[in-house]
Amino acid sequence: MDMESDPGWRYLRRTREQILEDQSRPYDSKKNCWIPDPEEGYLAGEIVSGKAEKVTVKVGGGNEKTVKQEEIQEMNPPKFEKTEDMSNLTFLNDASVLHNLRARYGAMLIYTYSGLFCVVINPYKRLPIYTDSVARFYMGKRKTEMPPHLFAVSDEAYRNMLQNAENQSMLITGESGAGKTENTKKVIAYFAAVGASQQQAADGGGSTGPTLEDQIVQTNPVLEAFGNAKTVRNNNSSRFGKFIRIHFNKQGKLASCDIEHYLLEKSRVIRQAPGERCYHIFYQIQSGFLPELKKQLLLDLPAKDYWFIAQAELTIDGVNDTEEHQLTHEAFKVLNFTDSETHDVYRLVAGIMHMGNMKFKQRPREEQAEADGTEEAEKTARMYGANPEEFMKALLKPRVKVGTEWVSKGQNQEQVAWSVGAMAKGLYTRIFNWLVVKCNVTLAKEGTSKDFFIGVLDIAGFEIFDFNSFEQLWINFVNEKLQQFFNHHMFVLEQEEYAREGIQWTFIDFGLDLQACIELIEKPMGIIAMLDEECIVPKASDNTLAAKLLEQHLGKHPNFEKPKPPKGKQAEAHFAMRHYAGTVRYNVSNWLEKNKDPLNDTLVGVLKASTDNALLVHLWSDYTTQIRVVLLLQKKPMAFDDISHWAI
Repeated sequence: MDMESDPGWRYLRRTREQILEDQSRPYDSKKNCWIPDPEEGYLAGEIVSGKAEKVTVKVGGGNEKTVKQEEIQEMNPPKFEKTEDMSNLTFLNDASVLHNLRARYGAMLIYTYSGLFCVVINPYKRLPIYTDSVARFYMGKRKTEMPPHLFAVSDEAYRNMLQNAENQSMLITGESGAGKTENTKKVIAYFAAVGASQQQAADGGGSTGPTLEDQIVQTNPVLEAFGNAKTVRNNNSSRFGKFIRIHFNKQGKLASCDIEHYLLEKSRVIRQAPGERCYHIFYQIQSGFLPELKKQLLLDLPAKDYWFIAQAELTIDGVNDTEEHQLTHEAFKVLNFTDSETHDVYRLVAGIMHMGNMKFKQRPREEQAEADGTEEAEKTARMYGANPEEFMKALLKPRVKVGTEWVSKGQNQEQVAWSVGAMAKGLYTRIFNWLVVKCNVTLAKEGTSKDFFIGVLDIAGFEIFDFNSFEQLWINFVNEKLQQFFNHHMFVLEQEEYAREGIQWTFIDFGLDLQACIELIEKPMGIIAMLDEECIVPKASDNTLAAKLLEQHLGKHPNFEKPKPPKGKQAEAHFAMRHYAGTVRYNVSNWLEKNKDPLNDTLVGVLKASTDNALLVHLWSDYTTQIRVVLLLQKKPMAFDDISHWAI
């Protein structure tokens, strides 16, 4: 099939007839212009008259508007209408860039070049431009030979790696919901396909079982099930960042792959904002794809009755959790997870759901909580393979060291609730870490030299919500640093391009423009340092943190502001920060708890002693309890009665 006959071609390049039609409109370089508009951004117009400072412009509908001379922006000739590379524009201004992107998007041409950049606008629907046939069109082609596409950028990186014998990296940035994760998946699939095609050409095909290409692609369903969730901006939002390295040998054959991950949003495990969901896997195991699974996991209640996952949305429009669980379950098999490992993972996830339903009450006139029913605690213990009595005892009366003695310290209702939440978050984090390690073990193939790699970075996008908390601060901080690196790097590359073309150019490094905001967060006496300090101050609270931040930075730092009063659905905020992508209002409620997240040491000991969940024991194998630390320091044994029911 030739390119123009492919179903996806109409979403990549205009026909000759469409190009002629776009270029046929009348144009007068002295009259046609753009003027600002509060709703549309810019309006096309024609200058009717003008004086030194004011200009009258006729816009659509025959209306006339008078604007300042400096607000006028030049309009490009029709030959640049829907141009594939905006660096070719005669007038490179905000209005022209916005118009070109809007016009191309209206024609469903979602990819556009801007010099060294490739800009993509999320169509929020599936287009037939990621098929194997389209991928083959781009393999081995120069970027300038083909329409703008992520595949063209990917192929250029692959060719540069081989020709220059140098590692490459691709950076995919954008706000939450912009489509970063979906484009990352397409990039990974493309590199895997290109590298695998080289391998097949050398081997002559004939391999049996899942290929490395298959396994790389199948990491997506697993990591998305456990690391993605519905937010108010995005039905499949990555709540973690990842850097994926795809390794090749000198001939360009696919050799292996590894994944690093960052900043998993663990607070989502126990708390969701309105309009959001917990991680997909919690709803998948409730979906009924495996008929016996819910019975095995003791999930005899509907999803709406499990508190940890039912504080907001339970379903996603257009998403079938049963089908999604099938994809996740099949991906486990492709990635060489054993049946027992998969089942243990499901049990741990279900255990977290049961933990969220445990109830406690305060004893009258005592600083001691007690169980308000034991059914969910017993179910939790069964999922964890733990002794139910010791499990509950560890929650209500954990062991602490007082002087030289170990004593049981009673907990009040609030302390027990914090302990349950911290354990749920800590356990889920360890599950996710293990999943990534397990994927990496499968993808670390032996026998092919790993000479070069192409890295692809996919992080949670910049977030500005009605309620912005601890998680948004970290996500936006990472985006701020990434944007600074991006700016600096790209301006250096642009300067090199100008030098090659002999252009006279005074270099200005705009890459450092974001330094003030970064320092406000990370420098001594910055937000992170002050948060850490407040976590060790006796009787400190979220309110004392907010007061100290205002005292230290308000009126003294250009990026730190007093928040404006909330509008509409916006929540109250304690301070506001000017980021590169906009001003964000932050609420510091629960920041101290989220920053500390202390684990119940005695409870960890109970989990380490599990007799019926091998994965759980493995997940905590690197954790040394306080009693174990003391024993190692003292180098003396402990009485058997003290350690018979829980591991250290």
